[in-house]
Amino acid sequence: MEDLKTFWQGFKRQRMGLIGLAMLLTMIAVSVFARTLAPYDPNQTVRVTLDNIYAPPGPEHWLGTDDAGKDVLTNLIYGSRVSLTVGFFASFITLIIGGTVGIVAGFYGGRIENSLMRLTDILLVIPDLPLMIILIALLGRKMWVIIVVIGILSWTSTARVVRSQTLSIKERKFVQRARAIGAGNLYIVRRHIFPLVFPLMMVNAVLVISGIILYEATLAFLGLGDPTRLSWGQMLQFAFSRGAMSAGAWWALVPPGLAIAWVALGLTLLGNGLERVFNPRLELHHLSVGRKMVARPRPTAPVPATTSGGIDGN
Repeated sequence: MEDLKTFWQGFKRQRMGLIGLAMLLTMIAVSVFARTLAPYDPNQTVRVTLDNIYAPPGPEHWLGTDDAGKDVLTNLIYGSRVSLTVGFFASFITLIIGGTVGIVAGFYGGRIENSLMRLTDILLVIPDLPLMIILIALLGRKMWVIIVVIGILSWTSTARVVRSQTLSIKERKFVQRARAIGAGNLYIVRRHIFPLVFPLMMVNAVLVISGIILYEATLAFLGLGDPTRLSWGQMLQFAFSRGAMSAGAWWALVPPGLAIAWVALGLTLLGNGLERVFNPRLELHHLSVGRKMVARPRPTAPVPATTSGGIDGN
């Protein structure tokens, strides 16, 4: 409890982190209370007429309608569920795989480290998006397939960050003392390595979620999303493929794009704020602005001594 209070005291000083947290919580609340907030039922049958195809925003439809006559605001609210679900569950997979690979490679070293890091380097070289497209096209477009594919291909950055931190921690004195009194490897990893690496894993996971949401939106925009679940990427795909641009229906394009940018920006700000809390040394490498700006005096060369007779003693 005391650690949580200390963390919150430090996090409250990160203004950008607080803004990112508020942005993320807002979107999570929208997805959780979608049934209450949505003005219409997304599954109801709508009779399509010339009047409700790409109808502009008005009192009945605040964000207008799409090509099927359905309310864009309702689709936007319910689409948040798919995007956030894919983002959080896929990041959980990256957290497990990347954290495990990084800790094992950094702690044991030797051939184990070389093998795991070469595998990581191979996956880093291969472009993620084309490989995701191939795997999803072969395995199917169900949401759980999309989550697994994105999660399996997105753990490499987490593994590299965790490995570097593990290499630093295992050389500290308290780890050496634990070895000296006969502590086993599993005990050291569980009691000493993992507690210090976990905050870094969480920060990296928050930053990875934004990339995963962008991946999901890209796949859905390319027609590889789950056809039974509407997401923001599918809203963009439907709008582009069904003539929203030619019809001038900006309300079918702008809201889902802004929603994706909103979540990605919020997660990025939150991740940067958490990183500064868990790693205070970052503050030493960046000059703060506003009232916190501190002028660092430049070192001055010593003034040569002079005699009373004039310069250089002449």
